[in-house]
Amino acid sequence: MQYSPLIQQLLDAFRRLPGVGSKSAQRMVLYFLERDREGGRRLAAALQAAMDGVGQCEDCRTLCETRLCPICAHPGRDAQTLCVVETPADVYALEHTAAYRGRYFVLMGHLSPIDGVGPEQLGISALVQQVMQRAVQEVILATNPTVEGEATAWYIAEQLRQPSLVERGLRITRIAHGVPMGGELEYIDGSTLAHSLSGRQLLHKS
Repeated sequence: MQYSPLIQQLLDAFRRLPGVGSKSAQRMVLYFLERDREGGRRLAAALQAAMDGVGQCEDCRTLCETRLCPICAHPGRDAQTLCVVETPADVYALEHTAAYRGRYFVLMGHLSPIDGVGPEQLGISALVQQVMQRAVQEVILATNPTVEGEATAWYIAEQLRQPSLVERGLRITRIAHGVPMGGELEYIDGSTLAHSLSGRQLLHKS
């Protein structure tokens, strides 16, 4: 079926969203045009406002509308602990647990030479500078457990092994990867099980 130019333009725009194919895009576009034009206008206005008003925090690089995000601006956060993550979504996930009270550094991706993403694009030099200039005692590498995420964590760890940081006693840690709560071993892939075994912890001391 041949759509009018404006409808086709809208379909193409919706298909840019992750996980949205032709059928899903058509369903959403026709819904707004047939049943909820006011909702469509509100969506367009909110999207325009976000595109114009949302930038990056000057310290951690996560998405925000102010110079510093609420986490970096909060005086109660532990400035001695810095958690390195790949995306703002990772920050939201960790904050949802309420188990971490330190600060963050958001890479906005991972090392991927084939895609032209190197240390410069990830701001790794800025990360190292922050650690060197501030009283950071631990850097938690919380990149994803993928080939690219592991390579990124390894590269950052190497960059942080500066003599001055070693003398300071900087701890460089990696988040544990293993069997999820409620999971059954027979359904867990071999790579995850290997990580679980290598990252095992002592339950009690004799």
